[in-house]
Amino acid sequence: MYQRVRTREDAPAPEAGTLEVAVLDMNHGWPNLGHAAVVRSLRQVVCDLRSTLADADLRVRVSSYDVRRGSGPPAVGADDGLLCVGTGGPGHLDPRRNDGCDPGSQGITEDPAWEPDVFRCFDALRAHPEGVLLGICHSFGIMCRWLGVADAHLRGPEKGGKSAGIMENALTPATRTHPWFRFLSQQAGVSQRIAVLDSRLYDLLPHDELPATVTAIAHETLGVGGPIGPALTMLEVERDPADGMPRILGVNHHPEIVNRPRQLALLRRRHAAGKIDDRWYEERRHTLMEALDDRNGEQQLALTSSFSLHGPLRYHLLRRLRLTAEALGRPWPLHERTTPLAMIASGEVLSLDELGAAL
Repeated sequence: MYQRVRTREDAPAPEAGTLEVAVLDMNHGWPNLGHAAVVRSLRQVVCDLRSTLADADLRVRVSSYDVRRGSGPPAVGADDGLLCVGTGGPGHLDPRRNDGCDPGSQGITEDPAWEPDVFRCFDALRAHPEGVLLGICHSFGIMCRWLGVADAHLRGPEKGGKSAGIMENALTPATRTHPWFRFLSQQAGVSQRIAVLDSRLYDLLPHDELPATVTAIAHETLGVGGPIGPALTMLEVERDPADGMPRILGVNHHPEIVNRPRQLALLRRRHAAGKIDDRWYEERRHTLMEALDDRNGEQQLALTSSFSLHGPLRYHLLRRLRLTAEALGRPWPLHERTTPLAMIASGEVLSLDELGAAL
């Protein structure tokens, strides 16, 4: 099940046997590919589980909240928490700067009143042991504001302006011993560089050393093969105590954009229908074609996406379904540790237990 939540009155009421997943749509009504890609990723997981869900008489409901335009954030359940994915979006990361005139606002004019409510939602997700937040791009910047760990700086000509296309991130030393990201680190080799799909106007520059409760996972590089730059690009705030899977995680790239031929076809259809202008179309087409023209880059992007979004997303969805089924006394034969989660460099998709044995 999928629904849009445009006002507070649209928010769904809890239903027994229905697992809630919330998408925080940060696009402010702008055209985008990321939101649809997030929903499609969730739909794919649910489709893979269709027969198991039917046997357990369980359902998954994905609700997309238009948080920047008045929907309000989702409620975090007192008993079962919430699985939440935040999307990318346009404009300045400080909504007070989006006056339509600021160079970094991209023409966006918005009421910043939504931000405190979203911060309270983030607080609730962090405090609840079953609260999960996976933030992408703009949501990553909002998370940095919520935590107070980094400031947004518009990328000027000295940084080449907007970072777009296949770029690199450098993994931090902390990933070498991280329960989840060590598997990515082991595949990154000596360079500890990973490929990312970028589309960002802002660098998130840490104020000082991060608090002990926040782990830097990656930083920018100053061009592919260049030195490590100061901008923070991936951070972890909380992890699952049982398996070490990140449960509050933000990334400043676009791991949701996979299956680029499909994305390109969707982009062309939207352009032909007049839903996006020529400039937006050409910029996204160039980014997608760059990925398509580089087979090795495509594989490396898929590897990064698997560990920075799709693996954690699948893990937490499976975990929540298992716990829901157990609480209702319904059959659930799958376990998040033994179900395939992440793709490795060989193209195999392995479970958490298999990753531990293989790498």
